Amino acid sequence: MDGIFWTRTEKKQWMIGLFCGCATLYSCRTVMPLVAVPMAKEMGWDKTESGSVLSAFFWGYTMTQFLGGYLSDRVGGDVVLPIAACCWSLVTFWTPQLTYLFEDKYLTLRLIIFSRVLLGVFQGVYMPCITSFIGQFVPQKQRTSSVGFVVAGTYAGTLFCGSIGSLILESYGWQIVFYFLGLIGLIWMLCMRYLLIDRHRQKYLPVILSEKKPPPKETSTPWTSLFFKSAFWSLIIGHFCENNAFFILLSWLPTYFHENFPDAKGWVFNVVPWVVTIPSSIFGGWLADLMITKGWSVTFVRKFMNTITMLGTAFFLVVISYTTSYEGALVCMALAVACCGFHNSGILVNPQDIAPKHAGSVFGIMNMAGAIPGFIGVYMAGHILEVTKSWSAVFNQTAAVSVFGWIVYTIFGTGKQII
Repeated sequence: MDGIFWTRTEKKQWMIGLFCGCATLYSCRTVMPLVAVPMAKEMGWDKTESGSVLSAFFWGYTMTQFLGGYLSDRVGGDVVLPIAACCWSLVTFWTPQLTYLFEDKYLTLRLIIFSRVLLGVFQGVYMPCITSFIGQFVPQKQRTSSVGFVVAGTYAGTLFCGSIGSLILESYGWQIVFYFLGLIGLIWMLCMRYLLIDRHRQKYLPVILSEKKPPPKETSTPWTSLFFKSAFWSLIIGHFCENNAFFILLSWLPTYFHENFPDAKGWVFNVVPWVVTIPSSIFGGWLADLMITKGWSVTFVRKFMNTITMLGTAFFLVVISYTTSYEGALVCMALAVACCGFHNSGILVNPQDIAPKHAGSVFGIMNMAGAIPGFIGVYMAGHILEVTKSWSAVFNQTAAVSVFGWIVYTIFGTGKQII
């Protein structure tokens, strides 16, 4: 498949489509953090139970990371993507109905947790899928900016959910938010299926099949060799630590503002952090490609981006612990999340550097490890809040984990191909 790339027009269409896919993905993912406070009040959940609901998504998300990369590398992202999107949209749409099936509080809680796990299962294949897609159909020198643009859709989705979702929540109730975002997901999936995927298959599938040769033995991913590479483990640890900060902010940000600034408008604090993060992600991708084009080594560029991500996030999390004003907290939170946007130009695209022929599978393993903080970190944050009543304790331990990840990746990370 060497040299089979999208044309400039096709690339623009796919980048916009995949950007919207990331937006849809995160809209459906972040609806639960958005409605967590009113939903917990109605259901009678404490902080630990809310933490269980919020973190349950990542149990399912972890399960399908490697599977998503493997299937995308083998059968194609155009096959995996619409099936997964249809399923996660339907799960989102039907979630409110689960709360009315039984009167028992704990049985309802288990059903909601199960639906969150199922949502994670179907969404877990998406990021490995687009990594494999971009690796196959976008030239190497354009991949960082392409990934940066597409993944910026995750912040657009969170922004969309936080703004439109907050307005729907205040006017019509939390149930309608699920129905609305579930329908949006189905509409996006149908548009992708009939506007882009069909044309892609008609044009490229015959070429791919005609060039396909029996794979030699060495084309299988050399996991044994990879697992003994320090660069691979630094990638895993760095991604784990960054995701720990991002998922805690993603899941608990609305609750933090509701509790500390009860008079604040939800459409403001659910919007501002994600408004500034979209340009930071796109700018990071552009800057990384520019630096590489200007002659900076890929290793330096990846570590530079990771430094902005990890140390920047840690710094603003520590500062927010000492902030008492709403404006100061909002600025610190926005800048902490904005720093996370540079991760898309650092560690997130590093699998394409170290293992270009196996990027989907390696990304799946990396993102599987990166999903673990989703259920451990998010749950522990809820438990810490329940026991200590201290947001500073949550933010400071999150900052410490970020600094640790920065140290490990700075020492052992690389942008060179290792397998």
